[in-house]
Amino acid sequence: MSDEEDIVLSELNDDELVEQMFDDLYDGLKEEIEEGVNILLERGWTPYDILTKALVGGMTIVGHDFRDGILFVPEVLLAANAMKGGMTILKPLLAETGAPRVGKMVIGTVKGDIHDIGKNLVSMMMEGAGFEVVDIGINNPVENYLEALETEQPDILGMSALLTTTMPYMKVVIDTLVEQGLREDYIVLVGGAPLNEEFGKAIGADAYCRDAAVAVETAKTFVSRKHNQLAG
Repeated sequence: MSDEEDIVLSELNDDELVEQMFDDLYDGLKEEIEEGVNILLERGWTPYDILTKALVGGMTIVGHDFRDGILFVPEVLLAANAMKGGMTILKPLLAETGAPRVGKMVIGTVKGDIHDIGKNLVSMMMEGAGFEVVDIGINNPVENYLEALETEQPDILGMSALLTTTMPYMKVVIDTLVEQGLREDYIVLVGGAPLNEEFGKAIGADAYCRDAAVAVETAKTFVSRKHNQLAG
């Protein structure tokens, strides 16, 4: 028996428990995260504090190590799945308390493209950072994006493509937003293996994000800028 197996979460004080949850998130241990969330709730923590201090705190470490090549996609997906377990408990409680939202994002892979690992990773990491994410899936024609934007009223539109042949479709979506006078309403972030910064600029996106960790940082920056402009 290693020491690790002997840890009883409920016996840890708050600080130790949060540290342990960071480790458990990192290791993708969903049941332990759910247990940790429930213990903190019992101890009178607000859902928002649990989200930001324990879950987002833990996913930030995962994000940095993913960016730096220490963690890889399978491990990040496991961590994100553990995070989801905690979020499932917190979501209804957050809705009740009207906790501040970081922002909202609609994300989907473009028409002709059925790749979704990158997109799913971005969705999970964004949720991990406290964003509300509406994932419209794969193979989306421009109509799907427009409908989701109208219904959801997000801050951000995220588009993903993994094929060089489907990349140009992102421009179709952005051009349509411009034609309809909607382009200024949304922060448009694009990503996917064959893309680069020049391509993002050329099609009129706000930013190109090379991976999920960058997407989260970029989204936070743009959303806070947007809030500041509205307040200014």
